[in-house]
Amino acid sequence: MRLLLDTDDDRTVHRAACAWADAARGKITADPTPNTTSPAYLALDVLRAMGRAGFSHQGAERMSTDPAWRAVTCWSLATGIREVIVLRAHRLTVERLRRLAAWRTETNIRLTLVAHAPEGADVRRLVEHLAAAQLTDMVHVGGTVEVLAAIGPAATDRLTGPPPSDHAQPLPAVPRASVAAFRAQCWRRQNGADFARTDAQYRAGYAAARIWWARTLPLKPPTSTSAEETDHLTESTEPTPFGLRETEALRLFLSRLTVLSPSPAHTVARVRGAQAGLLTRAVLLNVPDDLTRRAGPGITTVPLTPRTVHTITTHLPNPLRAAAIAALLFTGTASPLLAMTQIASIDEEATQIAIDRDARINIGAPPTPRHLYTIPPRARPLLAAALEFRRRTPRTAPAHGLFANCFGTTPRLNALIADAGLAVPALNHPHTTDDWHTAARGWHLHTPTLPAPDVLAHLSPGCR
Repeated sequence: MRLLLDTDDDRTVHRAACAWADAARGKITADPTPNTTSPAYLALDVLRAMGRAGFSHQGAERMSTDPAWRAVTCWSLATGIREVIVLRAHRLTVERLRRLAAWRTETNIRLTLVAHAPEGADVRRLVEHLAAAQLTDMVHVGGTVEVLAAIGPAATDRLTGPPPSDHAQPLPAVPRASVAAFRAQCWRRQNGADFARTDAQYRAGYAAARIWWARTLPLKPPTSTSAEETDHLTESTEPTPFGLRETEALRLFLSRLTVLSPSPAHTVARVRGAQAGLLTRAVLLNVPDDLTRRAGPGITTVPLTPRTVHTITTHLPNPLRAAAIAALLFTGTASPLLAMTQIASIDEEATQIAIDRDARINIGAPPTPRHLYTIPPRARPLLAAALEFRRRTPRTAPAHGLFANCFGTTPRLNALIADAGLAVPALNHPHTTDDWHTAARGWHLHTPTLPAPDVLAHLSPGCR
């Protein structure tokens, strides 16, 4: 920990500290609001330095001292903040210094305090406050030249402003056909460029399904080898439905396959490809006929692009609310179901959400497959920060709701949507039935030969 004494009160020091900061590389400079002594204001100043300034606009949610400092700690851990400079340190109270000391202990950041104190009395008072806050392991640096050298050079290639607007190449209307006829109908109805884009999505689903099956649910070797036994097996054995764990794995795979789909047409093409890929492994995947009218991943979701994540983190400094709006966007499910998410519903790596709705509604009933949703990579820091925030909240248990304070009432939900400033397609869907991927079913086909060719046929648009 360092204390830089700018005894000349040189503006060059202030500008150098601000130019050094680069939140994307884990370095921030916090400039405390003048004429305030509240520890909560200092926490908000630190959040603003991280780029989370959504509390500034009129009507936004306000955070008190303890939640604000929990948010600072959780965002620091989730986003990799390593170095922090705090300006105007000569005006910090003992309580503010204690909060900084606790933040430093919990996150192991490298903390630098810059005191713009031309008067000796200011320096003596600061030293007394540091001792009262038990910040005694300080390295003192004095003089403008030495202070500038201690701060370091300005950040290069620093990104400012929001990322560029999102853009996705649209797909043409896809036919409402079964897996057996889908690709051929696309080939007949679409021109060469459109078919190439549709077929790329189809092939992506085809390859993903085959890889997923090989890695997670490998086929068991056949136990019958003679022709007579094989004929008997073909005649008498009915398709075997997936078991509990297989169904959950299937739901998670379908969510992972479609969570970043830019449109329902992309989702349909990927799902049809996945059905074809599983057929080459003697597995039948059945999805609802009204796929595009259902809710769920790839249908009522919004891809979490860099611009979308930037909007969420800028507008919602509270980790719980940021994770809640992100979950609404990438699950596409109904808010009452998402409100059932418990702290234990998120795995430690923040890669998936598992909501056991039936067990909570029908207590004592036999277990049924859970509602599983994959968490896209860009949303994982948001969910990780939310988990840390809830675990650090007093009197918290793993069975407590993660988003209880976000979806509990209609006013809370409306306030969340207003603060986020993003359209949420899932809120405009009636959700009269289960999400499409939870209504999907899988069967093992006990056939002596594969029900579909192992390689996709080559369809050339020039051969029409």
